[in-house]
Amino acid sequence: MDTSLTLTTDMALVLGLLVFTVLMLVLEWIRADLVALLVIVVIGVTRLMPVDRLFDGFAGNAVMSLIAVMIMGAGLDRTGVLGKAASFILRLAGGVETRVSHLMNAMVGSMSAIMQSQALATLFMPVASRISARTGIPLKRLLLPMACCILAGTNITMISNSPLILLNDLVASANRNLPPGAQSIDAFPLFSIAPVGIPLLVVGLVYFAWLTPRLWPSDEERQKVTPGRTETYFAEMYGIDGEVMELVVTAESPLVGMSVLEAEQLHGAPLVLALKTGNEARLAPPADQMIWVGSVLGVLGKREAINEFANNQLCRVQPRLRNFGDMFNPTRAGISEVVIPPNSRWIKQVVGDLRLRKRFGVSVLAVTRGEQVFREDVRQVTLRPGDTLVLHSLWRDLALAAESRDFVVVTDFPQEEQRPSKIWHAVAFFALAMGLGLFTDITLAVAMLVGAVGMLLAGVLSMDEAYHSINWKTIFILACLIPLGGAMDSTGTAAWVAQEVMVYLGGLPQWVLQAFLAVLALALSQVISNVGAAVMMVPMAINIALAAGGNPAAYALIVAISTSNTFLLPSANPVLLVVAGPGGYRRSDFLRVGLPLTVIILASTLVLVNLVFNRG
Repeated sequence: MDTSLTLTTDMALVLGLLVFTVLMLVLEWIRADLVALLVIVVIGVTRLMPVDRLFDGFAGNAVMSLIAVMIMGAGLDRTGVLGKAASFILRLAGGVETRVSHLMNAMVGSMSAIMQSQALATLFMPVASRISARTGIPLKRLLLPMACCILAGTNITMISNSPLILLNDLVASANRNLPPGAQSIDAFPLFSIAPVGIPLLVVGLVYFAWLTPRLWPSDEERQKVTPGRTETYFAEMYGIDGEVMELVVTAESPLVGMSVLEAEQLHGAPLVLALKTGNEARLAPPADQMIWVGSVLGVLGKREAINEFANNQLCRVQPRLRNFGDMFNPTRAGISEVVIPPNSRWIKQVVGDLRLRKRFGVSVLAVTRGEQVFREDVRQVTLRPGDTLVLHSLWRDLALAAESRDFVVVTDFPQEEQRPSKIWHAVAFFALAMGLGLFTDITLAVAMLVGAVGMLLAGVLSMDEAYHSINWKTIFILACLIPLGGAMDSTGTAAWVAQEVMVYLGGLPQWVLQAFLAVLALALSQVISNVGAAVMMVPMAINIALAAGGNPAAYALIVAISTSNTFLLPSANPVLLVVAGPGGYRRSDFLRVGLPLTVIILASTLVLVNLVFNRG
């Protein structure tokens, strides 16, 4: 073992930057995208890599591929492909619960090979809810298996999770800094890892086919999470029950001159869902809208409580809905559940400060976080990723608000598919992109962009909708962290770390070294993003493989897959975080399901990668 490398100042700077990045991503003292920007600035100022390559990440294959995949995913969603998928599952299953679950897991696992994982989970949540509503299967039995199968299926191609999209760029960076005489590492074609990924998906499907009935077997559990998002569900889950009634504000009422917010804060006040003043009536009145003589309040609550409030506030109770009957028609408006995804701009925002009623016509009735439900002072709640909000709105307003992508609607509500006439255009251009990536020597980024541009030209999406479909925060973090991997190679830091590791582990078999790297990558991805873990671990893995006489491609792939093998904690993976709230899962549920699955997938990955990539 050559131990000629010594720790230089540049290496020490890179290691310090690595430690700083990990600490900031774990402690969250600084936003992740700002940390990434700081990393690229430090690398540029200290000249840890050539300045002319510093911004290559922004135009790299990984970034452009991810942008194109996000646009195509939005196009498939906009044309109603996923709604047809739900109908197809129900038709094949014939109403048999186990068959429904197995088919849905197989479908999302297969689709995750060609769609970005977080986008697929977000888009398929309403599909799962629709299936749950139609079949009576508790949503809790569907969502976590679905999320895990999505993650397992992302290992089939190079385009559905960020570490695999990034892998070829990291390999290219490593090739530029290989020691003399070392053979360059070939890039991974689109479906080159399918012999590994397909068995991993099968492992996940078999695991949940055996495990799901044993996890939530009782009738009691079935009752806790009813699927239809009915009034009974919201009453049991959130205590939101009663009926909608109208209160007319009299001249003697103390409500006269109050704002809606002040009225809601009175003792025993029901939920104020609508307000009519003069000839103007609207749902979700803004908090600062004033109440005057003759104003009509549309309120939700138990009849006895509403009557008592009306007596105390000198309001007249209408015998029936005269002013809001059309507005409260279930085909036009109702209560829904939405989930805050990890990329939402609402995270760390106070509900009241968002002014949702004024901006979108949406009332927040409750917020749930794990087993905690906020009903009182809901306006003071600071939102976190994975929070579930209970809203009341017109369905039209809910659909318009959902276009912001700041929340994911998990309730099945009446809505029209926006561009069903373009469905075959979307499918054709998606298939064209896959074909170009598989059967030609066109780079992956160009192949994916062909599909995305084709959808735009065909009118599947407008350019504004395409911009809106891109998760720019993810793109920015990815582009800014790529130079960190390049700096590890160009300064020799990765080679030095590999040298020091081999001093202690040099005599061990190849599979032990691979297992060590896989576990280290998996552990690192639990506390920082999987992209950050891949950037740090792949260069080290390649250099350890070279020092140990192993196959660098196999080592790099094992690490990349392991950084996505995050089934343990919802906070470690956006896909799990999206389903945590609607499924009502506890942390113990993720550990009970995820720990055995993690071990099985990890062992299977080691075996499969070596069988496929070390056959010669």
